[in-house]
Amino acid sequence: MPHSVTTPTGADRANRGLRDHLGIMLRGVCMGAADIVPGVSGGTMAFILGIYEELIQSIRAIGQPPFIRALLRLRIGEMLAILNWQFLLAVAVGILLAILTLSQLLEWLLINQPIVIWSFFFGLVLASVYVVGRRIDRWTPGLAMLLTVGALGAYLLVGLVPVQTPDDWWFLVLSGALAICAMILPGISGAFVLVLLGKYQFILGAINQRDLISIALVGSGAALGLLGFSQVLGWLFERYHNLMVALLTGLMLGSLRRVWPWKDDVAWLQDGTGGYVLDSHGERIVTQQLNVLPDLSHSAGLAEFGIAALLFSSGLGAILLLDRFAGHKLQTT
Repeated sequence: MPHSVTTPTGADRANRGLRDHLGIMLRGVCMGAADIVPGVSGGTMAFILGIYEELIQSIRAIGQPPFIRALLRLRIGEMLAILNWQFLLAVAVGILLAILTLSQLLEWLLINQPIVIWSFFFGLVLASVYVVGRRIDRWTPGLAMLLTVGALGAYLLVGLVPVQTPDDWWFLVLSGALAICAMILPGISGAFVLVLLGKYQFILGAINQRDLISIALVGSGAALGLLGFSQVLGWLFERYHNLMVALLTGLMLGSLRRVWPWKDDVAWLQDGTGGYVLDSHGERIVTQQLNVLPDLSHSAGLAEFGIAALLFSSGLGAILLLDRFAGHKLQTT
């Protein structure tokens, strides 16, 4: 049976203690860790961890007339009463903590152990398709068609070749806005949108090198995009809930193309003079890859496949356990 969709009431939020907010912060850490990896959506993690609905509605409240009126009148108490600020702060701290502490590790794993990390995330996303799909009580031909459209759209999107783009301030702001819109949609990775825009490696380097100006520009764009897109997304979920869940389930299904662990590099980013662009580790930045089957013709390939299967099973099991121990309270707005 599908889980029922519930939203914490004002009384529930008021009764939250330190332990509750630490749990929300840990969910934010999971979202931040997912968002760092191109191909995995922080919105997917929010779905699975049961905070998606509250997250969208809390962000949406910032752009609503009551909050804006209180802001213009500088009524701090009224603003805090409207804004679910403790929840948002806990999520934001968790995401920021993950970005600051895990970006270097994940960058190293993506370069040195790509099959390991992609196998784990493939399991995460595949299990997410199953768990989120259960949010719909009864599947109809129309919902199945919308799922197919979403899956096909995501499949084509993640196959696009990244382009070279400027590092000007306005494009960094635009990149942040577009990435955050994708980031809160389960199945669409904000990090992968940055790859398509040619800004993933640039921004990851800015984080690792503490380039505060670039980070601020991207962050300002993300804030603007988040406030605007949350209004649209919240409105759609309120009126077309099952249609949106079917579409998002399809997006996650199609995104599996991007997180398939075994790939062959077929093209690299060039600097315009015929030379290859290198990352901070001296590796060429890949722009196009083909999914291939694992090589099981030798012992090393078999061992690698065994490790990948173990990591895949771990990711799959992690999501199913989270779904079970979340008390069947997945939020899908």
